[in-house]
Amino acid sequence: MKTNALPEFDRSDRSTGCCYRFNPVGWDGRHLHFEKKPFMRVETKSVLHIPVNMGSVFAEALGAIERLEGFDGGENVVLSHELSPWKAEHFFAVNTDVPNHNMVGLSGEYMTKVFEGPFKDTKQWHDQICADIEANGHKVGEVYFYYTTCPKCAKAYGKNYVVGFAKLAAEAG
Repeated sequence: MKTNALPEFDRSDRSTGCCYRFNPVGWDGRHLHFEKKPFMRVETKSVLHIPVNMGSVFAEALGAIERLEGFDGGENVVLSHELSPWKAEHFFAVNTDVPNHNMVGLSGEYMTKVFEGPFKDTKQWHDQICADIEANGHKVGEVYFYYTTCPKCAKAYGKNYVVGFAKLAAEAG
């Protein structure tokens, strides 16, 4: 297992001109190890879990990263995590520091699970990935979601894939 590596990202189809068509092969059930993997962190506002300023926040963040050619492996992988019904945080995988932005390093062991369906199923997906990991004898820490396409592209491609990234909690010993 390679430290800080994400699964391969298929960039062969971008027929919408926006998001790449996500190919889930190789993403489900992956065990990943991050050691201070660099991410740029931003926050968005929500109203009862519905994002209200995601478009403008993401546009600014993506622009800052693109100007530096700073995407990790050329991918737009963003891990999202709800902090409350009113706020979420998002971690953009990068390969360089992005000046004037909040840079963080994520560390730990992560397991992935691919889901397909409407965004409203996120709570069920959260519960499912936690149950799967606990069934394998692990405790779950934070759970992040990688929304592989925007709603417009998900509709155009006919599939809405979302990848859960569950951090395995350190075992007390």
